[in-house]
Amino acid sequence: MPVDSKSLGRKGGRKAASRPQHDPRDRDTGEKKPLFASRHVSIAALTQFTSQFATLQNAGLPVVRSLRILSGQMRPGHLKTTVARVYEDVEGGSSLSEAMRKHSSIFDNLYVSMVKAGEAGGVLDVILDRLSGFKEKDLKLQKQLKSASIYPAFVLFVAMGVLFLVMTMVVPKFKEFFAGMGEDLPPLTQIVLDVGEFAKAYWYVLIFIPGVIYGILKLIGRTEGGAYFFDRLRLKAPVLGVITKKTSVARFTRTLSTLLESGVPILESLSIVKASIGNLVLADAVEDVAISIREGEGMARPLGESGQFDDMLVNMVDVGEKTGELDRMLGRIAENYENDVDILVKSLSSLLEPMLIIVIGGVVFVVILSLFLPLVKLMDKLGTS
Repeated sequence: MPVDSKSLGRKGGRKAASRPQHDPRDRDTGEKKPLFASRHVSIAALTQFTSQFATLQNAGLPVVRSLRILSGQMRPGHLKTTVARVYEDVEGGSSLSEAMRKHSSIFDNLYVSMVKAGEAGGVLDVILDRLSGFKEKDLKLQKQLKSASIYPAFVLFVAMGVLFLVMTMVVPKFKEFFAGMGEDLPPLTQIVLDVGEFAKAYWYVLIFIPGVIYGILKLIGRTEGGAYFFDRLRLKAPVLGVITKKTSVARFTRTLSTLLESGVPILESLSIVKASIGNLVLADAVEDVAISIREGEGMARPLGESGQFDDMLVNMVDVGEKTGELDRMLGRIAENYENDVDILVKSLSSLLEPMLIIVIGGVVFVVILSLFLPLVKLMDKLGTS
């Protein structure tokens, strides 16, 4: 979806600049909408839109014309329709932030607040540049976490499938063989045979059990107590808990730094950060910070007392407050944590592979051992007879 360079250089009168050649809504352009159009807008698509919007604003184009160019070049979809509606509202006299606020499913509180600050200070192009950079870093973190989990998940899925086939097709054959021996089977063998018989008879139950468990956990997670419990569990989980905490702290510091640099008041910034941090335990810590600031104190003390932020972060925030460069200090903290997450994700990928091999190998060893124990017992009996 590249920006049309000809549109940037085209000169026209007020009529051409303020009035589009066509209505940018999908239904009026003659473009055919997909049969099942998704209303979901990915972070990648929103990042691309923000980056191109910033480019057009840096080139000195009016907001209305920039929106018209972008909406005209987008592929049919929910984002294109939304940008077209924002364009129409702005052309009708609304501010850009007011028009975007109507579409909160795409332009969240953070996005709208920064745009509003950019409009108030006359630096919308600068704000959009910062937003674009913020979105790109957020997208990079998500891609790293996703790429680290794809391979282990695939290996685990294949291994579980193979194990299921062994338990339902191979193990029952051994049971028929052992039944003709007329001997008592070792406990381990009996357990494996019973599991195999159950898997063969009730395979459909085993397929639905993971879905049922997932559904129950989702329902519990929608309650306030359940969500708080799971968020605390995520922070305390081995290895993954460290990555989760560092990712959330990186998002907290990066978001707060971006908002403060953009001129958003600190209490409003903390309110936005609390809603976007993605973890209720850390959100409570942010609320304590907001209370402290309302009472005329600083950020460092409540951050330290929460027990969720390490000493380095607390000390750097304290220095930033005393030097009046809190926004820059938060940006440096975010970079440190983002680098830590990058290293941890790579380490996790290299750590999960041998762990999966050990676990899968252990399960296969137990199954094979259970099937060979009766054979060893039979050979010993034949050797002594």
